This record gives sequence, C-alpha cells and structure tokens, in this order.
Amino acid sequence: MVLVAVFGVALLIAVLLSGLAARTVLSTSLLFLVGGALVSDGFLGLIHITADSPIVAVTADLALFAVLFTDGMHVSFPKLRENWKNPARALGLGMPLAMVGMALITHYLVGLDWTTSFLVGAVLAPTDPVFASAIVGRKEVPAKLRQLLNVESGINDGLALPVVLILIAVAGPTSGQLPASTAMIGLELGLGLLFGIVLPLAVAGLVRLRLLGAEPKLQPLLPLATGIILYGLCHLTHANPYLAAFSAGAVLARVSPEAKTVFEPLGEALAELAKFAALLVFGALLTPQLFGDLSLGGYAAVILAIVLIRPASLLLSLLGTRLERRERLVAAWFGPKGFASVVYGLLVLQAGIPQGEEAYTLIAICIAFSIIAHSSTDVPIARLFHVDDLAGIPAAGSPEPSHPTVADDRKGNRRSGQLAGFRNR
Repeated sequence: MVLVAVFGVALLIAVLLSGLAARTVLSTSLLFLVGGALVSDGFLGLIHITADSPIVAVTADLALFAVLFTDGMHVSFPKLRENWKNPARALGLGMPLAMVGMALITHYLVGLDWTTSFLVGAVLAPTDPVFASAIVGRKEVPAKLRQLLNVESGINDGLALPVVLILIAVAGPTSGQLPASTAMIGLELGLGLLFGIVLPLAVAGLVRLRLLGAEPKLQPLLPLATGIILYGLCHLTHANPYLAAFSAGAVLARVSPEAKTVFEPLGEALAELAKFAALLVFGALLTPQLFGDLSLGGYAAVILAIVLIRPASLLLSLLGTRLERRERLVAAWFGPKGFASVVYGLLVLQAGIPQGEEAYTLIAICIAFSIIAHSSTDVPIARLFHVDDLAGIPAAGSPEPSHPTVADDRKGNRRSGQLAGFRNR
C-alpha cells in the first residue's frame, strides 16, 4: 500500500506540473524516475524493491505492451508503403551499427567479454518514443520524421529480443542447447505476429455481425478488451507480446478506424499510467550503491552510447535520403532507451551469466541517463518545428486558442449522432 500511496502522490504532482512540463525542459517522466529513487532504500526507505522483485518485471512488461499497442495504432499503412525506406534503413542498418558500436565501447572501456558486450549492445539498441512525445505526437512535425521514429521504435523491440535471448543462451550455462533455443525464439516471434494479426481481425469480424455491436459509451472498451486478451494469450503461450502488441494496434486501426478514434483518449491515458508506474518502480532501483558500482569506463560508455553511438549509427543509415538535415539530426538524437531495454536488462540479470550483474548495472544507468537527456530535450527541439501549442497548452503570454474545445467537439458529435457504431462500418 505504501507503493500505491507513493504512486498516487507522484501522479498528483505530475498532473499539477504537466502544464509547465509541456512548455519547458521539465519532464513528467523524470519526476517519476526521481520520485522512485527518493522513496527507495537508497534515500527515504519508504519502499523496498530489488531488481529481482516480481513487480519490476511486471510493470515494465505491462508498460512496454501498452505503449506498443497504442503506438501501433498510429501507423498508417498507406503512408508506410510510400515511405518505408527510411524506417527500413534505421532498422536494417542503423540498429546493427548501434549494437556493434555499443559492444565495442563496452568491451574496451568496461572490460566485459565479447559475448556479454554484444549482449549489452543488443539490450540498448531498441529505442522508445515515449520520452520524445513532443516530437512523435505532434502533427506540426514532418510526417516522415514522426513515422521514422514511431515505426523504428515499434519494431526494433521485437527485432532485438531474439538477439538478446540467443546471446543470453550463448553466455549462460545452457549454451549447448543453442539450436533448440533459436528455434523456440523463432516460434515465439511467429506466434506473436500471428496473434497480433488474427485477433484484431476476429474481433472486427464479430462486431460486424448483425446481432452484435457496442453501444457508444462502451466502444472504447472494445480495443481494450482486445489488448487484454492478447496480453494474456501471449503469456500463456510464450508468444512474443511486444511484436503482438504493435502489430495488433496497427491492424486494429487499419480494419476499424472508428476503434482507433474512440479508444485513443482512453488508450493514451492507460499507456501514460503504465509508463509512470514503471518509471516509479525503475527509479526505486537507482540507488547510490548502483551508481557507485559502475566504473569510470562504464560512465564513459554510457555517455558515448547516448551522444555518439546512436547519433552516428542513424546518421550513417540515413545518408542519401530525402530527409532534411534538421530532420536527420533530430532522428539521430532521439534514440532513448526505454521499457524494452528495462525488460531485457532484467532478463540479463536473472539469467545467471558470469558478468550479468556488471552488464545490468551499465544497462540500468544508461537507461536512466537516456531518460533524463531525451525527455528533457523533446520540448525545446519541438519548437524548431514551430510547435508552439504543446499538449494543448499555449506558451505563456499566448492568446487563448480559437479552435473548438473538447466539450464543443463532443457537442458536435452529439448533434451528428455521435460516432458510427463498429457494426455499421
């Protein structure tokens, strides 16, 4: 209950400061991260959480699933068919380059063996758009840039997972069972993709039956029910939940645009709650002892991972594209390490590999530094694209917005008969 109360207090403070955070470098993500650290054993001692506590893995897992599910809904297949080359370059060239670059600096600066170094590179390769919301969530930002960051971060979690699992198998005590492990990983990815496609199609088909259909006030719960079923199904069958979540969100938005429209406010709020809870719990792991365990070479590797490895790898992968120089630089900078890296880092810690604790310490501190750096710079960089009305809150001294309010929009929906039912699509 102490953790629940602490989360409630942190949530209240974050909501009250969210208007200020939307206009400045202050970050609500950072508030939860710092809040978790302050109430942990390293400071006030109000909550007692360790890396092997079940709540750590569960909250990170749920947050990543929720974020990928809602992110998938923002993928436009027609636009993706037109502009697939940039995400393909980032995933096919930029991501492997980042993985190799991180492995090199980990091996030479931290002293980990090559297998563990590549494992660290694979864990830190996925990016997360959550901590750059002012960029990926604004229509004023060029669509190609938003799509590049969103698609890259949505797919690279699933691409990195098999590499992480294979390297854990190579470094761990079960290295002799590598062929079987590889086949199992392929099966899990395939099942995740299958469930993510089939389940939304099945739900959309059921809703179109003559005797079925959701009344307006319950329509937002239909995608939520789909996501809950998918999450449970993936964990019961050991299918990859992250690939399933992203593909399910994309398919659902494609076959039922009404579902995306009515679910978006609820989905975004639930994803924010899951994100905040995971950040609070992860922050509780950031004790002074953890930071003291990392060597100077480790801190150098963390800084290089953020300011050099990701930017250089993505810039190289985007050479020759039609993106403007400003867009390429922004895409290269926003490579935050997020919930996928948290989940994969915990897998490394729990695998019992010889240098697992050292690898986890490096991973955890890199994630913390990345969250601080990227969530605090998204608003200033968004201003470069003339995003002056962030999160619906005008900058200080700006006139009140003249566009209709949410309440007006709802009245308009009522006058036009509200949103069309799913069945009548």
